[in-house]
Amino acid sequence: MRVGTETVRRLTEAAGAAQVAVETAVVVALERTLPEGPCGPAVQLLSVDGAMVPLVGGVWAEVKTLAVGEVVPGGDGPRTTALSYFSRLTDAEAFGRLATGEMHRRGTTTAGTVVAVSDGAAWCQGFVDLHRPDAVRVLDFPHAVAHLGAAAQAVFGPGTAAGSDWLGHQAHALRHGAEAAVIAALADVAAVPALGAEARDVVAGVAGYLGTRQDQIRYQAFSTAGYPLGSGCVESANKVVVERRLKGAGMHWARPNVDPLLALRCLVANRRWVDAWPPLWRHLRATRRRHPVPPAPPPRPAPAPDPRSCAAIASPPAASRPKTIVNGRPTFAHPWRRGLARHAKP
Repeated sequence: MRVGTETVRRLTEAAGAAQVAVETAVVVALERTLPEGPCGPAVQLLSVDGAMVPLVGGVWAEVKTLAVGEVVPGGDGPRTTALSYFSRLTDAEAFGRLATGEMHRRGTTTAGTVVAVSDGAAWCQGFVDLHRPDAVRVLDFPHAVAHLGAAAQAVFGPGTAAGSDWLGHQAHALRHGAEAAVIAALADVAAVPALGAEARDVVAGVAGYLGTRQDQIRYQAFSTAGYPLGSGCVESANKVVVERRLKGAGMHWARPNVDPLLALRCLVANRRWVDAWPPLWRHLRATRRRHPVPPAPPPRPAPAPDPRSCAAIASPPAASRPKTIVNGRPTFAHPWRRGLARHAKP
C-alpha cells in the first residue's frame, strides 16, 4: 500500500508524540510511587552530552542525550556493553527529570558503582548530582588533552614542534598519574615573564580548569580500577541518534516535532520497538477516543434545475419541414418552385 509523504510525516509525528507522552507518564508515576529500582550492574557507565540541531527560522538549539551502559573488563581495557539512550530538546533541569524513566529501567540507583564520564560542563555535573551523587566522576580524557592543547598553542604557537613536544609530554604525564605535575607545569609556564598577557590568561585558565577538577583527572587510578576514561559512548549517540536524523542537508525543524522524532530514534537505537509499540498504540487509540475525528459533512444536495432549461428540454420538437419531392415531382416547397413563383409575371 502506497501512501503520500505528508501522510507518513503526520503519522510518524503522532506516534512520536504518543511515545513522549508514555515516557512522561512513566516519570510521573515513578515520582508518585517511588518504587525500588531493578538490580543494576556491578559497574555502570553514565554519560551525558549535548548536540546542536537547526530549528526553523535559523535558530540552533541543544539536544541533550544520556548514554547508559554496563562496564565489563576486556583484554585491552574496559568495555561498555548494553548501551541505551535518552534524548530531549529541553533545559538541563527538565532533562534530568525526564531521564528518570531510563535511569530507573537501567537500575542506576541500585548499581554497585556508577562511573560518570563527561566533558565537565556544569549541567552534566548537576545531572549526576540528581541521579547518583556518589558516582565516580571522570573528566573525559580527550577533553582534558584539548585544554592542554589550547595552552600549548598559546605559549608556543599553533602547529609548532615545540608545542607538540610539550603537549605530548604533559598528556602522557596526565594519563599516568602525574596530574599534580601537569598543573604545576601550567603554573610555571604562566609565570614566564616573556609570555604575553593574552597567552598568560589562556594558560592560567587551563590550570584553573584542571586544578578544580583534580578528583576527576586521576586517570591512572581510574584505569587501574577498570573504569572508562572517555565519553565516546554518548558522543557516538549524538551522531547516531540525533545528528544523523536531524542534521541532514537543508533540514530545519519546528521545535514541537523534535522530541517525537528523538523518542522514536531512541526506541530503534535501544532495540525496544517491538516491546514499546503496544503501549504506544494504546495511547494513540485512547487519544483518538478522547478527541474523535469529526464525521465528514453530508454531501451537499444537487442544485435545483433551472426552470427555463427544464421547459426547453420538455418542449416538443419543432414541426418537421415540408417535403420538397413527392412521387418524383417537386412540390411547391421545393426551392426551384419557390424561385419560379418569385419570378412569375403578375
